[in-house]
Amino acid sequence: MAALTLRAAGRADPDTVWRRYTSYRQWPVWSPQIVRVDAPGERVLPGARGTVRSYLGVSAAFLVESVDHERRDWSWRVRLGPVRMRLAHEVRPYGDGTETRLRMAGPALALAAYAPVARLALRRLLTP
Repeated sequence: MAALTLRAAGRADPDTVWRRYTSYRQWPVWSPQIVRVDAPGERVLPGARGTVRSYLGVSAAFLVESVDHERRDWSWRVRLGPVRMRLAHEVRPYGDGTETRLRMAGPALALAAYAPVARLALRRLLTP
């Protein structure tokens, strides 16, 4: 099991970034690999299970582990076939905007493959 942390900063305010991060409906807007999210409710909640749908019919099952609205952080586990990853997200004020961190744990090859897409998604997430 390997680990990788990505950081990005942008001009969007922390409340906006947090709403985007925690709204299933918003994920396809800022995350280019996501076409649709099938999950109960509109926002991430601890214990929520669902499926993230991507292009070419690829889908990954997920379980939201924790959500702390006050601290603006949340974590989830994602499974795509035999590949399992844990992702933890943080949103923090940063200057006149926001910094977000994504900590990922999983197979090294999966982290290396996902990192470029995740970096692009984080930049889009932080755009006002």
